[in-house]
Order: sequence, then C-alpha cells, then structure tokens
Amino acid sequence: MAAVPYKDSNLSKKGQVEEMFDQISPRYDLLNHLLSVNIDKIWRRRAIGLLRQHKPGSLLDIATGTADFAVAASRLKPKKITGIDLSEGMLKIGRKKIAAKGLEQLIELRKADSESLPFDKDTFDAVTVGFGVRNFENLEKGLTEIFRVLRPGGVFIVLEFSQPRNRFFRGLYFFYFTRILPWLGRIVSKDNRAYTYLPESVREFPDGDDFIGILKNIGFERCKWHPQTMGIATIYEAQKPKKPS
Repeated sequence: MAAVPYKDSNLSKKGQVEEMFDQISPRYDLLNHLLSVNIDKIWRRRAIGLLRQHKPGSLLDIATGTADFAVAASRLKPKKITGIDLSEGMLKIGRKKIAAKGLEQLIELRKADSESLPFDKDTFDAVTVGFGVRNFENLEKGLTEIFRVLRPGGVFIVLEFSQPRNRFFRGLYFFYFTRILPWLGRIVSKDNRAYTYLPESVREFPDGDDFIGILKNIGFERCKWHPQTMGIATIYEAQKPKKPS
C-alpha cells in the first residue's frame, strides 16, 4: 500500500496531504527547523546556489508550503516567483512571511495542483520543489507537468529527503526518523500521523539513480544528484532540452 498520511481516510493521497498540511501548518516552520537542527536551511541555500548560474527570470516553486524556498530564491533577483501548494493553511502563513519581508511584488502564492498546473507550456525559466515530490499522488504525472511548463533549456531543481547509503548511519538515522521524530512531531503538531507518514514516504520514494531514471524517461537531460549530509537529503538538477537551432 502506498504511503498516505491517514490510512483510515477515504480521501485520495492528494486530499490527505492537503488535510495534513492544513492541520500542521501553524507549527510547521517550528518543527521543520527544530527536527532538522536547521540543516534544512543549508540544503536550501545549496539548491538555490545551483540555480544562480542559470539566472532565471521567472521561477515556479511547487509545493511551496510556507514559501521558504520561494523566499530563498528571491536572492537570485528574478523578475517573478510563483509559488503553488494544495494547502491553503500553509499558503496563508507563507503570504504573511512574504509580506513581512516586503516581497509581495516579487512573489505570488496560489492554491494549485502540481499534477494539473494552471500555466501554459514553456512558461518558466526554472522550477523548484523542496520536500514535495514524494507527496505527489502520481509522480510521473507531476514531473510531466513540470516538464511541460518549463521553457526549453529551463532548469529543474528538487530538494528531497533520501535514504543514507552507509548501512550503519542509515540504521541510526531511521531509528531517529521512525522513533524519535514522530514522537516529537506528535507532541508539537498535535497530529498523530503527520510525522509517522514522513519516514514512510521517504522509504517509499525512488531516490538517487532511481529518481534520475524517472527524470530521463520524462525527457529531462543533464540529470545529476547531489547527496547532502551523508545522504539524509538529496538535491537533484535537470534541464529541459533546448530547441534545435
């Protein structure tokens, strides 16, 4: 059975993910930085660093959540950043964050489905997804939509949790991930399943070369993956082929 937030729910995975993030949104940022000991900020900076050489003018941030990735991308000085997410609860917090930083003219947040993007093809110079692709109900469909809205030559950057390759470290990591993290997450978020779903979804996600293979099948080229912090997370980069001159 595919990993879903609430196994007793009649909602689709997509509906459950929306419900889960609406539920935990008030405490999401606190938990995210607390449970990762702020290492997630370093990963995000590195992911944005890979975009710098491409100098994107228009950027789409999918599964933007509370807009951390979109805000970080503002350092690249693009002309426009659009963030989308299923959860209105997360977007509400993201909009407050953007307003507090005076970035309303640069960053727009919209409620939208990553597997049915409300944009024309060849619209964006870059697309980012931070900790969101493993929540796609249909991974290939979501990636195909991303490929469609990217301009030829556009870059795609993904930051996602992954499984450490070192057997000893992987054992320690999953002990924390499956025993301690869900307990802390349950106490702070008041959601009994959200932080149990997290390790389940990470175990299920096709990371590393498996994800690269999926990207290539979709049509992406120049696909690379960069493990972070002994493989706890991975940054993936890929490009949509340029049109023949």
